[in-house]
Amino acid sequence: MTSGASSGDMAPRPQAGSQMRASDAERERIAEALREGVAEGRLTMEEFEERLDAAYRARTHAELEPLVQDLPVPGRPAAAGPAPAAEGGWAGRIGSTPTSRTGIAVMSGFQRKGRWTVPRRFTSFVFWGGGEIDLREARFEDRDTVIRCFAIMGGIQVTAPPDLDVHVGGVGILGAFDNSGSGEGSPDSPRVTVTGLALFGGVAVERKLRKEESRRLKEDRKRFLAERHEERRELRAERHAERRELRAERRERRRSLDRRWSDD
Repeated sequence: MTSGASSGDMAPRPQAGSQMRASDAERERIAEALREGVAEGRLTMEEFEERLDAAYRARTHAELEPLVQDLPVPGRPAAAGPAPAAEGGWAGRIGSTPTSRTGIAVMSGFQRKGRWTVPRRFTSFVFWGGGEIDLREARFEDRDTVIRCFAIMGGIQVTAPPDLDVHVGGVGILGAFDNSGSGEGSPDSPRVTVTGLALFGGVAVERKLRKEESRRLKEDRKRFLAERHEERRELRAERHAERRELRAERRERRRSLDRRWSDD
């Protein structure tokens, strides 16, 4: 069995851009690479457990990168390859007939979520209300999509999966047009441009794992924590047994000394 780098080699090695904060999706991709490594015999179980623990605790790319640098898979978070958009990839989700072209809420709310089809141009408007545009399970009419958001004294939430190419360019006037969800996706993903205006209101664009991926990640973490808890319980039991044996040996030595002194 080929042994990987020891836990001492797992210390962060800062590189250009490596101080960027790691996402749950990136931690999960590293965990998947580690599972493949141990399944192929490239890592021992001890190395796998050490690295998996470090992956779930990692906060930056610099902490994630060394964990898979000696494995024959794309090791860096940026190159590790995003999770597949769906069975068959993005290609199977582009080219459908649009479900809806607008979302309007006046003193109310609207939702576009689940398995809906996004048109080439989608316009949303809220006034004293709220709107939710969830792209995680969506299909797309075309590879290039523009979502226009106009929030006046209201709010619009746009949610995208980690592997979708998203670019945000809206304007906030006495309001906020958050672009923290901007970023490149997988090479075959659609390109979504979010633009518009927030006046006395807000438009937020964020990335979240798909429910299925999030559920799997939580199950993996739960299983990992349960295994660690069981290991610690067994270790405590072993230590207690060792202490009992040590106390028994000491008592026996005392009895032996007492008998010897009595004989004398």
